[in-house]
Amino acid sequence: MRGHGFLLANHVRGNSIIHRTPLWLKLVVVAACGAASFLIVDWAVSLAIFAVMCGLFMLTGAGLRRLVRAIWMVMPILLVIGLFQWWQLGAPTAARIVLNVLVCVVAASVLTATTPVQDLLDGVVALAKPFRRFGADPERFALTIAVMLRSIPFIAGAFSDVRDSARARGLERNPRALVLPVFITTVAYARQTGDALAARGLGERD
Repeated sequence: MRGHGFLLANHVRGNSIIHRTPLWLKLVVVAACGAASFLIVDWAVSLAIFAVMCGLFMLTGAGLRRLVRAIWMVMPILLVIGLFQWWQLGAPTAARIVLNVLVCVVAASVLTATTPVQDLLDGVVALAKPFRRFGADPERFALTIAVMLRSIPFIAGAFSDVRDSARARGLERNPRALVLPVFITTVAYARQTGDALAARGLGERD
């Protein structure tokens, strides 16, 4: 499978104020953006927050091209969601929902662009340790995030490859020709990942 764009921006070395911001604060901002997507009811507010998050992303030094690529990767899905919501609930609601998703994508990209993956995983383990008393497994949290970060570009690449293949056969407008191969490839990848983790004794309860 050929190289593909990544939904979230990769880490960019730098010394910006966003890079120096503590990891816990960046995680709080990402969580707040996720929570805000359920609380905001005005598309204009969503647009303002989206503009702020784009500004923060540019402060990281990752560049406009990475920002556009992160947004572009989700546009096909957002287009479908937006059109459906427009049909069901009207344009303002559709705009709000689409903008709220974009806020979450850009916020997560700010986090991944300014935090090395290993630091992110170590931070998740540290933040989850207080919940160990309630039965939570911090290492399992980190493992889940690591698998997610590795899986997203694979699935994006699978969709890109299948789309190009369908286009070459004149089937780019056939949903079954697009969705079914991606689904099968994704399930196979998930099974392979699960087998690899099980073979190493990872992800199993002690």
